[in-house]
Parts: sequence; C-alpha cells; structure tokens
Amino acid sequence: MTPKQILDSFSETLMRDERILSAQERALVANLLQHAKTAAGASPETQEAVRTVIASAIGETVAQRAFSVLGGSIVERIIESSSSPLAETTGATPSLDKPLSTLGTPTPPGPQPQHPGAKAPRKEPQPPHQPTHRPLRETPSPSQPQHPGTPMTTPAPPAPQPQHPGGAVTRKVVTGSSVAAERPEVLRANCVVLDEFLAPQELEELTRFTLEHEADFQASEVYSPSAEKGVINDGFRRSRVLMELGEQQEMILARIKSALPRVLERLGMEEFSIAGVEAQITASSDGDFFQCHDDNGSEGVASRHLTFVYFFHREPRQFEGGELRIHNAHLQDGDYISDGSYQSIVPGQNQIVFFPCELLHEITPVKCPSELFADSRFTLNGWLRR
Repeated sequence: MTPKQILDSFSETLMRDERILSAQERALVANLLQHAKTAAGASPETQEAVRTVIASAIGETVAQRAFSVLGGSIVERIIESSSSPLAETTGATPSLDKPLSTLGTPTPPGPQPQHPGAKAPRKEPQPPHQPTHRPLRETPSPSQPQHPGTPMTTPAPPAPQPQHPGGAVTRKVVTGSSVAAERPEVLRANCVVLDEFLAPQELEELTRFTLEHEADFQASEVYSPSAEKGVINDGFRRSRVLMELGEQQEMILARIKSALPRVLERLGMEEFSIAGVEAQITASSDGDFFQCHDDNGSEGVASRHLTFVYFFHREPRQFEGGELRIHNAHLQDGDYISDGSYQSIVPGQNQIVFFPCELLHEITPVKCPSELFADSRFTLNGWLRR
C-alpha cells in the first residue's frame, strides 16, 4: 500500500471508533454530506466546495481526538513514515497542529442550555471596578509526547487564608520550604483552558464511575497553618470529595502529560520534573463553595506547582454558579492581596483549566435546586508537585 492508502485506511478505522466519533456525530456527518450533495439549485462546484469544508473539519477532529485517545507518538510515527511520499504526491505535508473543529456545537465558556421550561441561569453581577477577563483558550497540542506515569498521592487540603483588614483577600507568603523561591511583587491571573479534553467514551466512563461511587464521597477538609491534618470548615469550604480514583487517575494524568509542554509554554512557566501528583473528584451541590485561597501556601503543600481543574457534569446541566475565579494580586507586608479583579471561568463540559498553584482563586456558590448528587458540579482536580 502507498503511504496515502495507509493514512486513508487509518482514518476510516478511526471514524468507526466511538472514542473518536460517537454514533450521533457520524449520523450528523452523513446528513450534512447528503444535504451538500442534494442542495437544491447548487452548482456541482458549490456542492464540492461544501463537501471539502466538511471533510476538512472532520479530519481535524479525528486527528485531535486520535492524539488524545492513542497518544501522540503512535500517530506521529505514521505521519513521519509517510510525509515525504505524500509531499511528493500532493505537494504539501499534512499538518495536524490546527485548532479543533467540533462536529456539534462546542461547549462555550458560559451557562449551559437547560430543559424547556427551566429557569434561565442567574448571572451574578460584577462590581464596576472588577473587570472580568477572558482566559487564554487552546486545544491540546497533538505534537507533545507522552511521559512515563507518575504515582498519584492522596491530596492534602489547602489551608484557609486569612482575611486582610478591610475585607481584601490575602495570602500569607510561605518561606523556608525546600522549593521556596523569590516571590514576585505581582501575581497576574493567568490560566490556560483546553476544550474537548477527553474523548467522548472517556468522559462517559468518568461520569459513570463518579455516579457509582456516590457513597464513597466525604466532606471536604482544609488545613490551617498549625494543624497536622485537615479539618472540616464549612465556613470556608463546603463540598464532597472522592480520593480513590482507580483507573480514572491514570487516564487524566496521561492526557495532562501529553498537553503539559504546550500548557507550560502558554503560562510562561519552565518545564519541571514531576515529583508527585495529587488528584480527587469534587462534587459541589446546592450552596457549596470555596473561599479565596491558594494551593501551596503552607509547608505541607509548598511543593505544589501547577493546579488543574477538569469540569464535567450530567447533560443537560442542572446547576448554576460554581465559577472558578482566579484573582490578580500584589505583595504587601508579606501577604498576597487580591487587587479585586479576576478571570472568571464558568464550568464547561469536558473542559480543563491549568494555572500556577500560588495564584489566589475561589469557587463561587453553586445553585442546584434538585440537590441531587447526580446533578452536582463535578471536577477532577489536583496538583502537580515538583
């Protein structure tokens, strides 16, 4: 077989894999192509142009999801082995490093559609002096290799942060830790958001796993600077967490490591050796929240370096609120103090957010009228240590 025939056969095989394209998506593609073929009044040239655009979008989606499901290395080897002959045949080497084009309507960073007759999502007003910034949005880079697995550890709850006189949010600077470094005067709210992070089958499996383990979720804890273990503090944080993730933790870690080089580049962070990983699934129901805090502000968690928060929920979404707000802050008298401005990320299905652990952030109260566990705001969140 020629290299082009190999790639064509490979693409057709992926198209039949429901981890790449679901049955509903394949049906949608078939309908689109049929409409393009039979469009009334359209010239053959127009019909062909429409089919070409559809095929291009499908190809990009299949490629991106193949990298996510199979890992970048196997696909790259196929492309590399056939790139030269293809270039001679077509005049160009195929490029897969393009933004993901989804076949359905992509999940926007905003309120999700509700059942007919349901209340419209409540929009929390922003004070005039607190502009909301849009985070950098990316699709995962298919060109990054997988790394050897790193063992997961049980996550340590973050410490509650003191309130600065006058109500401003503050964070005490920790010194003397093994990873202590010179602290910048200003911390900018900086994050990377990746859409369509997991393949459809992986998202379905994670949701099923979460709902089946409802009885294993426990009340969230926080650390105080002087405590040796976490304590429940409903006035600072309220939610439920699951610490034992089984195969789900290996799955999310593999995806994170594949995207990590691009994420660190966009955050302006240097690559680092991962000394450990913590992960948990968090369920936030009606009235749950997490006040402003950082993730490495005490000695026990000082080696945390990068935070990740993966959003997922049942469809259609049955909760409002639960926004992740990442604050701008400056150093004052040994404390980091919020400037009052922040980036706000509304939970989006199959979306992950990365940001440095030292940034101040909070989770706004969740409104879930049914109070059912299955209707909760779910995250698979955690930290990479160095």
